[in-house]
Amino acid sequence: MIRACDVSDLPDGEAIRIVAHVPISVFHSEGEFFAIDDTCTHQDASLADGWVEGCVVECPLHAATFDLRSGKALCLPANDPVRTYPVVVSDGVIYVDTGVQTGVA
Repeated sequence: MIRACDVSDLPDGEAIRIVAHVPISVFHSEGEFFAIDDTCTHQDASLADGWVEGCVVECPLHAATFDLRSGKALCLPANDPVRTYPVVVSDGVIYVDTGVQTGVA
């Protein structure tokens, strides 16, 4: 598990980027925390810099969207999903389990 940040450091509707074996975006949306690969599968852009609405993030480069829960690409130009990672909150700290990857078919 990798420590991402304190819960108080990630306001609702915001994201941060952490580095593990790949860059990972950690999102706080609607009271939940999500972690996905930071790089858009369409082109090299940081999803942490994208726009979040509900459980969807929009890539800042070409407006591809991804489901934060499943990693599924929801619209073109992205076709491929991003990996998702389990998030654990303990004692006010957000951790990302980078050893378990889900969301890739």
